[in-house]
Amino acid sequence: MVAPPDNDVLWARALHHTYNGSPALTGVSLGVREAEILAVHGPRGAGKTTLLRCLAGQLVAQEGEVWFNSAPVHTMGTLQRERLRRDRFGWIDPEPTLVPELTAWENAALPLLLRGCSHRAAKAAALEWLERLDIGPCATRRPRGLLQFQRQRVAVARALVSMPTVLFADEPTATLHSAEASQVLRTLTAAARSHRITVVLATHDADVAELADRTVALLDGRRVNSVEVNGAEGRDACSLSA
Repeated sequence: MVAPPDNDVLWARALHHTYNGSPALTGVSLGVREAEILAVHGPRGAGKTTLLRCLAGQLVAQEGEVWFNSAPVHTMGTLQRERLRRDRFGWIDPEPTLVPELTAWENAALPLLLRGCSHRAAKAAALEWLERLDIGPCATRRPRGLLQFQRQRVAVARALVSMPTVLFADEPTATLHSAEASQVLRTLTAAARSHRITVVLATHDADVAELADRTVALLDGRRVNSVEVNGAEGRDACSLSA
């Protein structure tokens, strides 16, 4: 195994994965810098979700390596990867997956409660994020009493409440209207920059990708380019040999 670069919080080399014989990733390599917002851009079916799941330890690629802060995620056992996701990672799905029996603030507070945080501190942090996302008045409602965009904002609050080292956002505004999507993305990117949270954002929308510091494009499971936003200079962290 080759050790990852020191300035990459996430690093993947030559990832290969197939579903039922169809390639989802073919030799994908990339690095994600600390506090960077990286957009993984491509059409539906390009392999974006599979790549994020491999980086987050939800899925172990059939070939290749994934490292987080110099720890080899690809060789970790199931419990180690679960602990890593609980303690260091956040995740946002395209569709909000909330616990129906819990209120909005309880759903948002779940990551802190699972870490053993006190009920009072977890509630205070959850309420703060719900306010930042302009749904504070919905804090005591359960998911069935919320609109779609409100449920998605709760999911975003849940992902941010524990201040993860890395936040994975898989098409986080896919189900929202453009105005709602813009507001959620502004809050998400502002929070990431102010708290130095590394974000890996999967999107098929070029306008969304432009909010990132750098864009990596996938097509049919392969890397096709890497673009620095605003003319930023530096090495292409994705140009590793497959």
